Amino acid sequence: MTTNRFTARLSDSDDYQRELLIRKIEHAVEQLKLSELEALSYDMFTKGYMKEG
Repeated sequence: MTTNRFTARLSDSDDYQRELLIRKIEHAVEQLKLSELEALSYDMFTKGYMKEG
């Protein structure tokens, strides 16, 4: 499969946006209290984003 320069830039842009979002989410999670983390964890688990463990 070949990629042209536009597709490569789009992919790079998507990767960059993904990294930015991850950093923002990490920062927000670091600020949560234990009870908030537990609620978030439960919500993510019930939606299938996390597995037991």
